[in-house]
Amino acid sequence: MIQALIGPITSLAGTWLNGKVETKAAETKAKVAKAEAEAQIMLSRATSEADWEKIMAQGSQNSWKDEWLTILFSIPLILVFVGDWGREIVSNGFVALESMPEWYQYTLGVIVAASFGVRSATRFFGKK
Repeated sequence: MIQALIGPITSLAGTWLNGKVETKAAETKAKVAKAEAEAQIMLSRATSEADWEKIMAQGSQNSWKDEWLTILFSIPLILVFVGDWGREIVSNGFVALESMPEWYQYTLGVIVAASFGVRSATRFFGKK
């Protein structure tokens, strides 16, 4: 009689245990799939950024934009060394620039960032 009861109880326990194992396996599989999807998204994002920077670098190979900005940024640097009149010109220029609308100041920042590299410029501006 005990033999008759042990068989069904063992079968029921085995079925319950198999259900638990299958549930855990499904949860693990879902977590792995989510992690793989997130990794694929990060890889795609990194690849897109690298491709964009490569295209921008190729596009600026025959451009004077970087040189022009370097010259413009060098003018105040040079003027501060030529005497009081040069420092006054630079000082007045920066005061005038500071009074410009914010959108204009940000636009200048974006132009410089686009020319010299967005990533390095955003790191620089982020330290403010």
